[in-house]
Amino acid sequence: MGLLDGKIAIVTGAASPRGLGKATARLFAEQGATVVITDLDLAQAEAAAADLPGTGHIGLRGNVVDRDACLAVAKRVIDTFWRIDILVNNAGITQPLKLMDIGPDHYDAVLDVNLRGTLYMSQAVIPAMRAQKSGSIVNMSSVSAQRGGGIFGGPHYSAAKAGILGLTKAMARELAPDNVRSNAICPGFIATDITAGKLTDEMRAQVLSGIPMGRAGTAEDVAGCALFLASDLSAYCTGTEVDVNGGSLIH
Repeated sequence: MGLLDGKIAIVTGAASPRGLGKATARLFAEQGATVVITDLDLAQAEAAAADLPGTGHIGLRGNVVDRDACLAVAKRVIDTFWRIDILVNNAGITQPLKLMDIGPDHYDAVLDVNLRGTLYMSQAVIPAMRAQKSGSIVNMSSVSAQRGGGIFGGPHYSAAKAGILGLTKAMARELAPDNVRSNAICPGFIATDITAGKLTDEMRAQVLSGIPMGRAGTAEDVAGCALFLASDLSAYCTGTEVDVNGGSLIH
């Protein structure tokens, strides 16, 4: 018995081999879910889906900034599987810019993919979840939303990820009567492709010195939290933000 037996889950931006999305998709598949991976590159999304344990997973091209594309993904999943149980809004980008270096294009790119994308993809799946009177939406925020900056993301990234927290809570309030839950994850310093090679040894040591657990997180650490929020283990949790940061930010 898996925690997600029979569930249909969509994970956005999950084609990167060592990313948070792929680790989440893999764990969901191991726990019995049928997983739909979306990414900008169709071939990469299909390859990532084929790489998951079990059968029946699919990869779709999905651009979260395009509302029609989000609606098309949701329609394809409904046409294929008849339901949508879980959405993980994982797609996101970051830019390590200082406040005064953020131009209009930087702002648009980071706010659009992180915040607008989370809104559009959620809007695409909510009608199906409301109709079936069940669903779990898991949004990827960041410790940088909570502490005003992280290791890589600039202030516009912090703002986008903080916006995700507000959106998560507002969605939770509105969707709760239909038994649709909305929660957020706030990862701290996680060792992924985004962080690989970007830190000097000195910077890395400085970052780790601020983490009580003394290590970087892994993609699997974040995936485990996503599994909890996606499954019935968290049936009475909505509007929450769960920190996965090794103690680097203790409220």
